[in-house]
Amino acid sequence: MTDEGLSLDAPAEGETQDGRSRAFHAGVKFFLGPLVPLLEDESVSEIMINGPKDIFVERGGRIELVDASFEDEAALLAAARNIAQFVGKAVDQDEPILDGRLPDGSRVCIVLHPMAARGTSVNIRRFLRKAVTPDFLLEKGAITEEALEFMLLCVKGEQNIIVSGGTGSGKTTLLNILSTAFDDGQRIVVIEDTRELQVQKQHVVQMEARPKDAYGRGEITVRDLFVTSLRMRPDRIVVGEVRRGEALDMIQAMTSGHRGSLATLHADSPSQACGRLETMCMMADLGLPIVALRRQIGLAVDLVIQAARLHTGRRLITHISEVEYDEHQNVYNIHDIYNLDTSSADPVLKWTKRRPSFADEIEWRGLAGEVNLTRALFEAPATAGG
Repeated sequence: MTDEGLSLDAPAEGETQDGRSRAFHAGVKFFLGPLVPLLEDESVSEIMINGPKDIFVERGGRIELVDASFEDEAALLAAARNIAQFVGKAVDQDEPILDGRLPDGSRVCIVLHPMAARGTSVNIRRFLRKAVTPDFLLEKGAITEEALEFMLLCVKGEQNIIVSGGTGSGKTTLLNILSTAFDDGQRIVVIEDTRELQVQKQHVVQMEARPKDAYGRGEITVRDLFVTSLRMRPDRIVVGEVRRGEALDMIQAMTSGHRGSLATLHADSPSQACGRLETMCMMADLGLPIVALRRQIGLAVDLVIQAARLHTGRRLITHISEVEYDEHQNVYNIHDIYNLDTSSADPVLKWTKRRPSFADEIEWRGLAGEVNLTRALFEAPATAGG
């Protein structure tokens, strides 16, 4: 499972996207010569340049050193400046860090020397051009058919879902796949810091944050976009990644009628995901008491889906867990509906015999006809696994 998406920079006035892409690829051959074979290799998902002589790539979740290099730091700096030109931003000693998107949709991060002590550092994160379907997870062995059915039923049943995982664990891919379960008639608002998501529905409003310019003006944050989205009559709100105070706005939206929201965040387990949400909500600096904040999070988040990348490079889902709030002890109760059985050499996601709390909603939501492989799960006694 790989993070992927398709999002291109808007062309400059009077310039087509195809024209920008052709110009970029011409520049690649001139300035980024050592990278051409890597950029043309579809198995490469990320290129990592640690100075002119050390270039690594990621293939199939594994990182390896490649036999490619720039002549010297000056050649690498020229390449970095050429990339900046196509991103439409400056990169120099006054602005030594660049984060942007190339015309082909790839994300790029540049840190100039001497901030990067061993030489200018460049990361290019590539995304597959084809749209993904739920079968992609099955093909990659990331989930079982039964767990996949349950996960998509949760989306159709308008559960608020957080996708949690580390860098490169496949969160973006998973969010793209979950969005395929949205109803075709729903209005979907997508909010991202950097556009990556590829929601395969017709009625999509996709919004992207904007950094401040060289004069400190014009910044539009994810939180600004989230507040705006609530005025746009969304049926579903999708946040590409929750990082800061917008977490509080998202939690409040989830508890005030905007059911079925999706978001990702960085955490290593479902319980850590709840803790991270607390921390990010506090960044909103509203002085909300921890008891009230924890209660809101416990009531807002229905499900946490945990994605992980194993040491072998394999990406898979390790937990599908419900979140409940204990009013008396002011703690989250995390109940695994599915978790990873590691008793064999090939870990597999298995049902824990726990009945999901929204099982009783399946019939009145009109989803009973879509319950097949998970029938035993929804028909299990309410006390099972508890």
